[in-house]
Amino acid sequence: MRRQLYLAGGLISVALGTLGVFLPLLPTVPFLLLATFCFARSNPVWEQRLLDHPRYGPPLREWRERRAISRKGKVGALVAMAFGVGLTAVTAGWPWVLIPAAVMGITGTWIWTRKE
Repeated sequence: MRRQLYLAGGLISVALGTLGVFLPLLPTVPFLLLATFCFARSNPVWEQRLLDHPRYGPPLREWRERRAISRKGKVGALVAMAFGVGLTAVTAGWPWVLIPAAVMGITGTWIWTRKE
């Protein structure tokens, strides 16, 4: 039963990561990291396919081996979060913009302090 739950979690994470390729506010790599974690416990062949992917494999391997995020990845994440904060400011206004701004402040700091 546990293996099927991890498999389902991995498949859902891949689906969300795939959506993230096309939707600028939805992250791709964090969902693929979660998928890799789930597939390691349910289907190692699929885990290896993610790690061997030509575009997404290198950041997944860097995170797994060194807990590192590339500078390009950091900048991309922060720009996407800033865009989300700006979009919230325009559409929802005050005080709702404080929520994504706080999330960006906390997670953005955490992302920026990771190794490169």
